[in-house]
Amino acid sequence: MIRVTLLLVLIAMARAEAQPFGQASFDTVRAADVYTEALAFMEPRILDPLPVSTLTLWGLRGLSAIDPDLSLIVKDGRLRLANRGRSVSDLAVPKEDTASLWAVAAATLSGAGSNSSIPVQRAGTQGVIRAFFDELFNHLDPYSRYIPPSEAEEDIGRRAGRGGLGLTLGRQGNQIVAQSVIAESPAAMAGIRPGDAIVSVSGFDTIGLEPSAVASLIAGPEGTSLTITWRGRDRKPRSAFVVRALVPPETVFAERAADILVVRLTAFSTNTDTQLAHALQDGMAAVRPPVGIILDLRGNRGGLVRSAVQAADTFLPQGVIVTAAGRAAASNHIWRSTEGELAAGVPLVVMVDGRTASAAEILAAALADRGRGVVVGSTTLGKGLVQTIDPLPDGGELFVTWSRLLAPRGWPLQGLGVLPQVCTSLGAESLRRQLALLGTGSHILNQAVASHRAVRAPVPNGQVLTMRNVCPAAEGREADMETARTLIQNPTAYATALLPALTDAP
Repeated sequence: MIRVTLLLVLIAMARAEAQPFGQASFDTVRAADVYTEALAFMEPRILDPLPVSTLTLWGLRGLSAIDPDLSLIVKDGRLRLANRGRSVSDLAVPKEDTASLWAVAAATLSGAGSNSSIPVQRAGTQGVIRAFFDELFNHLDPYSRYIPPSEAEEDIGRRAGRGGLGLTLGRQGNQIVAQSVIAESPAAMAGIRPGDAIVSVSGFDTIGLEPSAVASLIAGPEGTSLTITWRGRDRKPRSAFVVRALVPPETVFAERAADILVVRLTAFSTNTDTQLAHALQDGMAAVRPPVGIILDLRGNRGGLVRSAVQAADTFLPQGVIVTAAGRAAASNHIWRSTEGELAAGVPLVVMVDGRTASAAEILAAALADRGRGVVVGSTTLGKGLVQTIDPLPDGGELFVTWSRLLAPRGWPLQGLGVLPQVCTSLGAESLRRQLALLGTGSHILNQAVASHRAVRAPVPNGQVLTMRNVCPAAEGREADMETARTLIQNPTAYATALLPALTDAP
């Protein structure tokens, strides 16, 4: 971690400022440390090169967000902070564009703002730091952000995962019941089944409690234990001493619909790819293997990139799945599929909608670009940026976008989203015409899809809107499933909609 502490200098600066409101002084040392670390981390990593001075000046506008009476003026080589036009601090612009010098200037001006403004003083050091980053990131991308110390610990816990038993709880009358039990979870191994009533957790009676309250009793650090008592269908109470574990949620739901295997992926967790592989293996091992597979990614907001990559690898032969491209060397990476694929040669249709995002878009784009599947639905959300995390001296965290995700053919997921080969959001008449033409070997969206795949980052906002309007984002609909079935049952339509196979990056 980069940390420059100019303690003596900043203490002298702080003492030189008056403290007219008699409240706690602004911690310039702490602010300078945080700003130095953050600016030094961001400058070489953000997607588009920007000087430290620009980043700092953006951040300092956060003082005006707290108190509109404060204004920052940069003129004639001076940094001037004014309150209703009256100067409260006047500094020389740093001679070098370095994180440490600009951080000291920002901390000093923030301290002066605190001493001259009741709203800023009430915000406190942490509030000013947060406003600095909020304003700075308003000028960058939608996903870079600052998480203050009060939230960072909880966020770290969410990323690491929290232990539990693998139960989903609900209410039935005045009882708390197990709505679902994840296979091979601690609850399943203890003998709890869906529909069983949870009587108590470590001695706490569940009668009258909300399902969320009981879930909180069950959740805890991985490896810790609890005693749970439940009542099955035979009404006999049972108890078990159970050890909490990190239980990935069930995210893969497969069912056979006539001669087609329908697999719904709700998110990408640590074992989604494994669940998917098992579903495909089981489906293909049936006495009558499916004639086609429908992969439902509608409403899937994403999750772990690694899981999405491995899910794509399940279907694909060797080649590129997705590329991360940024300015910093460490931000660049190419994920590839390996030899061997499940359900090779079986027609595959991927359903998406306007809520399909992030890791789900990686999977849909890879299957479409590589010519393995036909995407049906509407244009997806378009979240294709990768963040790196920097722990800060105040205990907070900085999430900085440092790379773009590119589909196998080289186009950016961010903003554009995945454009389906068959669009269902243009209305029934348009869909009927698309399918009729596909059945004759003609693809009405062929040129639009080709233009979409030829775009390279960065893409102007106007062009993004034009390309997305070809198939407007919308929620999933019944027509998606009907269209997917039609494509599988009509080999000519399916082959016409399919993109040419791609074995490597362009």
